[in-house]
Amino acid sequence: MGAAGLIEIKRRMKSVQSTKKITNAMGLVATSKLRRCRMELSANEEYMKAAEQIVRSLASAESDFVSPYFSGNNSEKKLYIVMTSDQGLCGGYNNNVVTFLENLVENDMNNTRVITVGSKGIGYVKRAGFETVSEYVDIPDIPTAKEVKVICEKALSLYNSKEVSEVHIVYTEFQSSVKQEVKDELLLPVKKLEGTSVDQIVEPDYETVLTDSLEVYLKGKLRRLMLSSKCSEQSSRMTAMDGATSNANDILENLNLKYNRIRQSIITQEITEIVSGAEAQN
Repeated sequence: MGAAGLIEIKRRMKSVQSTKKITNAMGLVATSKLRRCRMELSANEEYMKAAEQIVRSLASAESDFVSPYFSGNNSEKKLYIVMTSDQGLCGGYNNNVVTFLENLVENDMNNTRVITVGSKGIGYVKRAGFETVSEYVDIPDIPTAKEVKVICEKALSLYNSKEVSEVHIVYTEFQSSVKQEVKDELLLPVKKLEGTSVDQIVEPDYETVLTDSLEVYLKGKLRRLMLSSKCSEQSSRMTAMDGATSNANDILENLNLKYNRIRQSIITQEITEIVSGAEAQN
């Protein structure tokens, strides 16, 4: 391999260097987004503690009150809200979520209804044989009340119309930057919260306040799980991009070594030809 081989190697090295710059930049962006998402998740945890405390207090005030959010209904179908990403390059994040869903409902697929959150999950879910009820895409890195409200109201509509008896959320729980776990969280029916009854004035009436409080609590819980999924997504992307950058460095090192060997071989050959030509003239 001569000069032509050197040109080809230099072209490959330039291509790998360009890819490395992209993966390195994406890794830095994912790190920044993860930091912001973790801060929002931490703040949301405090909100959920306060919301849960209020619901506990209200739920324990009148034990005879019957709410469909607690008692459920007789439908045989179950709804699964599947949290996936809107962007790729995040390792096995989306595949892990859909594989978990497949294993979870493998014996009851006919009674399974699916809502996908994130564009990348749509293809995975359909290839797995599920029909989607609704699909929500372009979810911000920090989900707002707007997105949460639309998704939650759709789930509540299916539940209140008795089309489904349970609403589950399949998401990736963020435990740390190096550990995320796919889980199934039951959103509805709500397990009745037992708390200590306190003296309180409820206006306009107990049923309205408890129902509204439950809906606020459910939306808050949905947003917390969405934030946890977003944190897991960015962590997975950060890990994937770090791995890709490391692989690019390895490829560049090998190409550089190969380049130097060929170049050395060419120089050695040229020196040999010069020496041979000089000896031939003597």
